[in-house]
Order: sequence, then structure tokens, then C-alpha cells
Amino acid sequence: MDLFDRHRLDLTETEAPLAARMRPRTLDEFVGQSAIIGQGRLLRRAIQADQLSSLIFYGPPGTGKTTLARIIANTTRAHFIAINAVLSGVKEIREAIAVAQEKRGMYGQRTILFVDEVHRFNKAQQDALLPWVENGTVILIGATTENPYFEVNKALVSRSRIFQLKSLDEADLRQIVHQAIADRDRGYGKLNVQIDDEALDHLINVANGDARALLNALELGLETTPPNDANIIHLTLAVAEESIQQRAVLYDKEGDAHFDTISAFIKSLRGSDPDAALYWLARMVYAGEDPRFIFRRMVILAGEDVGLADPQAIVVVNACAEAFDRVGMPEGRYPLAQATLYLATCAKSNSVMGFFDALATVEREREGDVPTHLRDSSRDKHSFGHGAGYLYPHSYREHWVAQQYLPGSLQGQVFYQPSEQGYEGKIRLKVTRQREAQLAALVEGIGVALPEALSFSPQDSAQERWLQRTLGQTGERLGHLRDRLFSLANLQRHHVVLDLNAGSGLLTWEALRQVPEGGVYARANTATDAQALTEQINALPELLRPIVLQGELDQLPAILAQQAPDLRFDCLLGRNLLTRQADKAQLFQLLAQLLQPSGMIVLAETVPRHTQRLYQLLEPNWLGSELYPQLVAAEEALYTPSDSDATYNPLIAWDVEDLQTASTIAGLKLEATLERSTTEIYITPALLDRWFSRTPAPTPSYATHLSRTLTDPAIATIQQQFTRHLCNQTVTWESAIVFLRMSW
Repeated sequence: MDLFDRHRLDLTETEAPLAARMRPRTLDEFVGQSAIIGQGRLLRRAIQADQLSSLIFYGPPGTGKTTLARIIANTTRAHFIAINAVLSGVKEIREAIAVAQEKRGMYGQRTILFVDEVHRFNKAQQDALLPWVENGTVILIGATTENPYFEVNKALVSRSRIFQLKSLDEADLRQIVHQAIADRDRGYGKLNVQIDDEALDHLINVANGDARALLNALELGLETTPPNDANIIHLTLAVAEESIQQRAVLYDKEGDAHFDTISAFIKSLRGSDPDAALYWLARMVYAGEDPRFIFRRMVILAGEDVGLADPQAIVVVNACAEAFDRVGMPEGRYPLAQATLYLATCAKSNSVMGFFDALATVEREREGDVPTHLRDSSRDKHSFGHGAGYLYPHSYREHWVAQQYLPGSLQGQVFYQPSEQGYEGKIRLKVTRQREAQLAALVEGIGVALPEALSFSPQDSAQERWLQRTLGQTGERLGHLRDRLFSLANLQRHHVVLDLNAGSGLLTWEALRQVPEGGVYARANTATDAQALTEQINALPELLRPIVLQGELDQLPAILAQQAPDLRFDCLLGRNLLTRQADKAQLFQLLAQLLQPSGMIVLAETVPRHTQRLYQLLEPNWLGSELYPQLVAAEEALYTPSDSDATYNPLIAWDVEDLQTASTIAGLKLEATLERSTTEIYITPALLDRWFSRTPAPTPSYATHLSRTLTDPAIATIQQQFTRHLCNQTVTWESAIVFLRMSW
């Protein structure tokens, strides 16, 4: 270095800004960051022992990243090279590596390469550093205001220690100001400086943790304020406000502050905190963020986090965005704040995330065929049956029908989980109840897709025209039956309820809704039913799950005595129990043992004696004048109670009056209402097989009953006529249900 170079350096140091002149030269002069540079800390020990490995300093401007590098340069015995990534490229990297190799080869001296703003290096430039850092030719010290895990080569990050520097606190900034005023060589120690407390508070507050911004403002204020008559430079609040008028906001639209701030804003909206949301919005607007970017994020949130809890949210945000485009800034801040407040205060639901569950299912599982009845019928309904059996919802009550829409392999799969918030809380009950009716119809074999025809031969398809009405009415009947039962039960929120014949869970799920502070037990007749219920129940929180009991009705007292010996129910619910119990009085006595003194039993029972007779489906001339009357007599005998006639079946040969007698024996009061109805059913080959198969007790088939009075050839003739005239036909079917309400 010649004389002129030395003179130039001296002038640079004396004329440098205050922030540069006051840069700490040793660790003892360093202010702040005690978490990483305090006594006993690893970094401090490494600097003092001159045993550094590659480092990356990450933090906001003015927190000491470059200063720490300078301190290391002043204390290390290693050769120190500093470059700035904004001004340097691969050429400068190669020159630095060449010097490092020379120092290492000739003198055995290590080289520390300091790269300021290291995130400004592109991938190729960072890759050029990697092999020399890896083999120890240079020790890298990088400084960056951006998250190194996002902006720096992963290989460099993995070979470096990362130290995060935080914005300086108020005490640190006060200490820096006092040092600058007291330092006679580099600061204003030779001058008589007086700073009002309000002025200092303003400088510290607006500097926002940035030591460089603070010292620049202090320098501007002192340099532009002439001494008074007492030769004192008096820094007042007015001067301080002129020196630093706007807060130094850390905000780079492509960097961490941008993503962190918008993240805080979105999370505040999601968390329904309007105050925090307005604060983060103000931070972004103050820093110059594009309002259209903020609106885009709010539109996303309106779909992702609000959804159907408030369907108007996305409408309001879109309207505010359009208003902003019309008026611009600064008035556009009103619709911006309005959209923010609406989203922060409206009900929230992320149920639309069910789409991604569906997407994951599509990606993970084998693709299910489109059910036959949902396929396009315009081209090949006549040949392959596509579209046949589709139920047109507008033809039914409330424009809905219990029909299956998922592929067969996904029946019962739930993607949409409606919340209880806002508008979605209103539709939640409707969606849930419709699902339960669909599930009940599915379990009972109703409303499922017809099999696809894999071959074709011309035939008359008019026989299926009533099928969709038949299946649709089944879903309606199940929903009506459920609603009718619960209106009779008149449950209280704290009641304990037992579903006596859970089956598909149609009554169980409604009971869960109506007794949220009570409890629900569900009896499954078979292990298969119990397993199916348990799998559905496991999706609920543990405290809300119904308790599944598995066993026959006559085993219930023993099962409960083992699991909950003192338990008595406020209500017993069930449907179609009596067709399985010959002795109705004995059943009522058993159930009465399970009731609270104020409890009740509510049942919905099909009354076989008032339901369709099969012989009525046949024309008399199909069987002849001799066989048809024999069939009528044989079938009617099934429903006629007689102590002397063994042909009748006590499971079906009962009437409402018999139930009245049975309830009296059990000591219960009975209220009974009989409701008759007609519907359409489709007679399939499988149904005919079930009627005419010879099944033994306890559930003998139609043919088994007939065999008690008719010969086998006669039964074969009857079956032949059923098959010939009724197979694959839709017929009108009469039925009757009695609703029972029993209490002490």
C-alpha cells in the first residue's frame, strides 16, 4: 500500500457515515444478540479461540451480521476475504479461491471468505463455492436477510452453522445511542450534545430494531442542528421527527418478511381475530404490498377456511376487490379493510378440504366404475342398461331420494364433513340425516345400483319403469319412520337411550343428535352388524360414541348387568322387533326391566296381518278354480291365530289388540297408532327364490308355510305362475306399520 492509498483509506474512515464509524471492533463493543454471542455461548467461544467452521448469519438489516464478520476478521489469524454477492460473481469467487489455495499451500494459513448478501448469488454461483467449502479451502461466512433454508443452496446450508439474529430491543438501541454520543474518536464525544427523552424515544421507536437506521437518523439530526448560545446541540422531538419520519419496515416482496407477514395475516383471519388481522394488513399496506395480492389470498381463505359456514364471504371479498379496482388507492383501503373484517368475524369451516380427501382416494385406490344408473342413458340404455334405475330427485318429496351415487367399492365413504358453524350448521343436520337414510337403504339392499348388462338381446324394458319410484319411496319411508318415532319419544338432551335393533344405525345417529348430554347404546343383532357400527362410530370423538352391545334381545339384561349393572334407560327405541319374538308379553316384560320409572318404549312395527297377501298378486285364472282357493285358504291360515291349528305362525299372526293385551300383562300402558300405506316393489328372481326356498324354523319361507296344507306339485305350480307372470315386474304392495308408545 502506497502513501496515496493510505491517505484515501484515512479519508474514507473519517468521512464515513456514523453507522459505519461506530461499527463495533471487538466482541466487548458488540451490543445485543446475547442469545448467540453472550458469555459462554458457542459462537463467542469459537471466535475467541479462532476455531470457526462455516457460518451463515441470518436476520433483519441493522442487527449486526456484517459487524460480526468484521469482528471475526479483526480477531482471527486466518486470511480474511470479503465480497458482496450483489457486486461479485463467479470471477471474484475464483480469484478468492486462488488466493486461499496460495495461502494454504505456501503458508499453511486458513482463509475465511465472507459473502455479504449471500442469497443474492444464483444457484450456479453458490455451486461454484461448494467444493471449496467442502474440502476446507475456505471457511464460508455468509450474511443474509432471507431464510437460508429457502434461499441458499441446501448443500451449503448443510455444511454450515446457522445463527439467527433478531431485531435489537429498546435497551440495545439506547446503549448504541449513548455509545455514539460518548465516543470521542468515532462519534460525537467532542461535542456538547443534549437529547430530549421524547426525541430519543421517537428515534428508537421508529428505527424498529435497526441500529443502522437509528444511527443514520441520529447523525442527520445532530449534523443539521446548529449549537445554541450555550454551544449545546439540542436534539428535540421536532428535530427527531424530521430526522426519521417513517418507520424502517422490513418488507421485501420476494423475501421472508413478505411470506411471514401474509402468513400472520391469513392465520389471524382464520383465527377470527379482527384486531390482529387489521394490524398485519396495515403492516403490508404500509410497506407497499400489492393490494391485489392481499385480495387473492383473501379469496382463497374465503373458500378454504370459511366455505359453507358463510357462503356470502367469497361474494363480499370479490365485491370488495372489484370496488378496489374501481376506486384505487388511497380510498381503496376501505374495501380492503372491509373484506378483512368480514372474513375475521364470520363463521369458519374448512369442510371443502374434503375435496382433497376425495382426490387422495382417486390417487390411491383403484378407479371405481361409474354406477350403471348414473351413466349417460342417451346412447345405450336400450342395450347395456346404462342409466336404467336412476331416480330423478325432483320426483320425490323435498326433491331428494335415498339413492347411491358413489362407485360400489366406495359405498359409505364420507368426504364432506360439514361443521356446525354458521350457515353450514343449518345444512349439517340435513346432510347427515340424508346420509343415514342412504346407508339404511344400502344395508337393507334398497336403492343400490343395478348391475351393468355385459351382453344384449332385444327385450321390452317397460317392466323397469316403476323401479325408480319404488326405490325412492323406500328412502322416504325410512326417513318418515325415523321422524315419527322420535316425535313420539320426545327425548330430552340428558336422556339415556337404547336402540334395540341398531342395524344400519338409522335410529342410533338421530339419538346421538337429540341427547348430546345423555348417552346412546346400540344393540346389534349379529357380530357383522356390530363391526359395521363400530367402524362408523370410531370416526366420532370418544366421549360422543354410542356404546355397541351385541347379542340377542333375551340376552340384554345379562349383557347390561355385566357392563353397566345399575343402568336404566329413559327411552328404548326400535323397529321390527316383534316379527322375531313369538311371546310379545314376555318381550315387553324384559324391556320393562330396563326402564327408568319415568322411561318409555317407542317401537315401529310392521303388522304382517295387514300387509300384502301374495295370492292377491296373481290372477285367479292363472291357477284355476280349484288351486287358487286352496292357495287363499293356506295363506290366510298363516295370519289367523288358533290354538288348535298348527299352520299359523305366531311371529306374524298378531294384531294391535294382541299388543294391548301383552303390554297389560307386562304392566305397561300402551298407545298405538296404525298407519297403512301402498308402494311399488320390484319382484326380482332373488326375491322369488327367497319366497319359495324351503327354509326351516325359526324363519320359515312362504313355501314352507304352504307345504303344511298344500302338496309339492301344487306349490311348484304356484311358483311357476309367479315366475312366469311377476318376475322382473313392478307391483303395488300394501303395508301397515303400528307405532307403539309404552310407559309405566
